[in-house]
Parts: sequence; structure tokens; C-alpha cells
Amino acid sequence: MTYGWEAAVEAQIRSAQERGEFDNLPGAGKPIPGRNEPYDEGWWIRGFMEREQIPSDLMLPTPLQLRRRIEQLPGELRDLPTEEAVRSYLAVLNAEVVAWLRTPTGPRVVVRPVDVEQAVLRWRADRRGAATSSPAPMSPPPAARSRRRWRWWRR
Repeated sequence: MTYGWEAAVEAQIRSAQERGEFDNLPGAGKPIPGRNEPYDEGWWIRGFMEREQIPSDLMLPTPLQLRRRIEQLPGELRDLPTEEAVRSYLAVLNAEVVAWLRTPTGPRVVVRPVDVEQAVLRWRADRRGAATSSPAPMSPPPAARSRRRWRWWRR
């Protein structure tokens, strides 16, 4: 019974070849990409992301995505036109951080909500183009961080 099915498939292929449906296909006569490379289980997702131009940040776990967004915050806020827009953007970001803190998933990464007032001050300074005055830092100074680490080791 399988022979009849195989014969029908072969007949359809042969008729498509005679009609020229397999002529001038994209990639015809070219080597198969990645043929001489070692096997990679994620080849298809990597190819899909390159083809569709999807940023690789979307593959990161939630805490790392949040950390990346917080790190890129000055550049994101710089493009916003008003202080209200900055505050609403920060409110949404802080809501996502708090939601993750309530039910953490993924790797254990320290993620804290952004201080809205400091971010707004920094945004104002960037808007004024004040190159002479340094904006308020988004993270504690290195000395405060080292004291915090010291206390942790003492426990």
C-alpha cells in the first residue's frame, strides 16, 4: 500500500519538474549555509532572529532585561519631550521592576526600582546641555558600594 503512495508523490514531483517549478529557486547551486560547521542546536532561532532583525535582548531573562533597560535609561529619557513623559516612563519601568520583585523568576540578579527624582534631575541637566555640572549619579558612589560589601562579608 505504501508503494502506491510513494508512486503518487514521485509522479507529482516529476510533473512539477517538467513544468519547471524547481527552476531558478533561491539558493540553487549555492552551498548549504553552515554545512561545514559543527552542529548547533539553536541554529534555527539564530537564523530567524537575524532574518527578522529581532534584537537579542528579548532572549534575556526578565531580571537581565530590566537591568539592561535601567542601564540604558539616560539615553531613553533623553528623547522624551516633557517631564510628565519622563515620569510616566519611569512609573511603568518601576511597576515592572516591582512586579518582578514580587514574583522573581530567572537568575538571582539585584534589580531595584529607579529613583524617579534623581532620574528627572539628570534628564533636566541633559536637556539643558549642562556639560560643566555633573548630573546626580544613578547608583551609589564606589565608596558606599564597598562599605556595603564589607558589611555583607562581616555578617
